Formats: sequence, C-alpha cells, structure tokens
Amino acid sequence: MSWIPQWREVAALDGQAVAPDERLAWPQTIALGLQHVVAMFGATVLAPLLMGFDPNVAILMSGIGTLLFFFMVGGRVPSFLGSSFAFIGVVISATGYGGSGPNAQIGLALGGIVACGALYFLIGALVQRLGTGWVERLMPPVVTGAIVAVIGLNLASVPIKNMAPTPFDAWVQALTFLCVALVAVRSRGLLQRLLILAGLLIASALYALLTNGLGLGKPMDFSAVAQAAWFGLPHFASPRFEAGAMLLIAPVALILVAENLGHLKAVGAMTGRDIDRDMGRAFMGDGLATMLSGAAGGTGVTTYAENIGVMAANRIYSSAVFVVAGLLAVVLGFSPKFGALIQTIPLPVMGGVSIVVFGLIAVAGAKIWVDNRVDFSQQRNLMLAAITLILGTGDYTLRMGGFALGGIGTATFGALLLNLLLAPGRPRQ
Repeated sequence: MSWIPQWREVAALDGQAVAPDERLAWPQTIALGLQHVVAMFGATVLAPLLMGFDPNVAILMSGIGTLLFFFMVGGRVPSFLGSSFAFIGVVISATGYGGSGPNAQIGLALGGIVACGALYFLIGALVQRLGTGWVERLMPPVVTGAIVAVIGLNLASVPIKNMAPTPFDAWVQALTFLCVALVAVRSRGLLQRLLILAGLLIASALYALLTNGLGLGKPMDFSAVAQAAWFGLPHFASPRFEAGAMLLIAPVALILVAENLGHLKAVGAMTGRDIDRDMGRAFMGDGLATMLSGAAGGTGVTTYAENIGVMAANRIYSSAVFVVAGLLAVVLGFSPKFGALIQTIPLPVMGGVSIVVFGLIAVAGAKIWVDNRVDFSQQRNLMLAAITLILGTGDYTLRMGGFALGGIGTATFGALLLNLLLAPGRPRQ
C-alpha cells in the first residue's frame, strides 16, 4: 500500500470530475481546501462548545485527525474529520455539564473518548479482515436509524432547560432558530450549505443590537478577543479513566461505525472507486484520530457529511484538497484570538442553534428509515424502533451498584439486543 499518492495534475475543466489521485494546480487546490475548512467550521466548533471543550483544541485535532486518516487510507478516500455530535449526549450525561463555560469534569469525558477510539479501531481491524457484512447484519437500518434519532431526542432538554435562564434569553433562542431556518429555506449555494454558521452569525449580530445597543440583556464582551494573542498553544487537557464514564461513552463507536459506513459508501459512489477494500483502514484511521484527540483534550471525530456535500457539488475528489484543509485547520487551532472570538457567542444563541442541531440529528435517524425503506408494518421493526426511542428520550437508566447506564446507553444496547432477540423466524405481518 502506498502511503502518499503521487497526484497527477489536471486542468480545471467545467463539469469534469477530479479523481482522488489527481489534483488541480496548487493555488486552486489551496482555495478548495479553504472551502472545506469553511464547510466543516460551524459543526466542528459547535460540538465542543456544547460539551464545554476548548474549540481551539477541537479544530487543531480535527486537522491532525484528517491528516492521520489520509495516511491510513493512502490518500484513496477523500474525507475530512470533524467533531462528532454523537458524543454530546453521553459526555453531558457522564460529566453533568450544565451548558455554559468550561467543563469541570472534562477528564472523565476524555477517558471515555479514548476508550471509544480504541473500540472503534478494533472494529476497524475486524472489518479490514472480515469485511463489512457482519456490521450491516448487527446494525441494520432500523437499528441505526433508531439510535441516531435517540441522540437528538435525548438532548432536547439541554438547550431548553439549561441555556435560557431568563425570559429574554428564551426569546433570543426563538429568534436564533428562526434565523437558521430562514437561511436554510431562503438562501442558495454556499450560504445554504453553511446554514448553521450563517444563522449563528446573524443571530449574534441581532443579540448585540438588542443588548449592547438597546440594553435589553447581558451585553457581549469582546475584551478577551482584544487581549488574546494571534498565535499560541490551546488549552490541552488530560484524560481520566473511570469505568463508569468509559462504559457510557465507548459504545458511541457503534454509532460512528454506522455513520461512517454510510458516508464512505457515498464517497465510493461519487468517485466510482471501490471503497470496501479501504473501509477497515478508514475505521482504524478514525479510531486513532479519536484516541489522539481525546488524549489531548479534543472531541471524538468522524467523517463529515458537510464536506461530502461539497464534493458532490463541485465533483472535485482530490485527496490533496483535504491535506490542505487539514493543515489550515491546524493553523487555526494555534490561534487564541480565534478561540476567544468563538467564546463570545451568547449562551441563548448557542441554545437556539442547539435546538436546530439536535432536531436535525433526530430527523437524520428518521431519514435512515426512509432512505432504506424500513417496513414498519413488520412487528419486529415496529417494536424495536418504538422501545428504543422511548428508552433514549425518557432517559431510561439502569443501575448496578455505583454504575449507571443512561438513556443513550440503554437505547443503544437495547436496540442491538432487540435486533438479535427478535431476529429468528419470519416476522408476522
């Protein structure tokens, strides 16, 4: 296996696809890499803020993770690795994070993220040896759809109960999700692809007008931005390994496998290349990147649908573009001024964006059912989805001594077990 491809330079012809082992001229490649950084930016920054992590570390580790992933797959699978939203629910549950400021128990979360990355790597090694068939049997669409939907539904109370302490803040949340929705529906092109980031910026500007200008709430404070250096080290953190948090967070690896299986198959379909032979290496690369990120104080990472969407739009699949994007993310990660600017985002604005994001996660689970034509006239599918959704949404918790398995954990394991227990025989119509 070649670890670094020898890219063949091609001309930029309108409508012509650029393969993973090809590239445009370097100035164009750098511009395309910047576009991918913009595409991943909103989600990669939002996820650590919702968990109380340092966004600079998250951006830095997403860049390093992308480069590591590139080497693991020999540059044959063009992808960007960014902060995974699958970790938000279990991290909040494990650490008791309230939604504002740094997470005081970040070490607990990081230990679980490292454990998750290790489990993910082992699954990748099995996939590389045995193929993907066993994963698809263990987690059919009815299971993956239910688990993904539960992540969003389980998080619903966080922005509504914890991120709007005053009536004014609740109205700001409503203003924020309205801004995001209007950008999503009324805009076109790149702006529509960046709907979360664009809506957040518009809502923040309106918040500044209402507070700094009209004195209606807590004003935005930019003094930390002015004082921060342009370049410097981010705030790294060390993991703390405790069994309870590790057992709660590590099963997220199953969600990452299901998510990335779909992402990578989409990349294979777009590029016309056989991705299956690199699927295990891709999982192992993502697992290693997640372990490294957790060890340094960053979030778990995953391949990003946002960047896959950009490739689908411009038909440029060159892996050189993602090397450039990874390097640019690393540079951003070493800018304290950038981190300070992110921290000025008002809490209710983050709450409004969170309502949209968590809702989109829940709908993504339903979309898996629709896209795969899951038949809910079958009692097996109906029971599996119904029980899983309520376990997760109601935060059904099982306790054994000092260990507690919360809603997302019980829903994940419950869906897997129900899939196995209800599988024998032909389901009744």
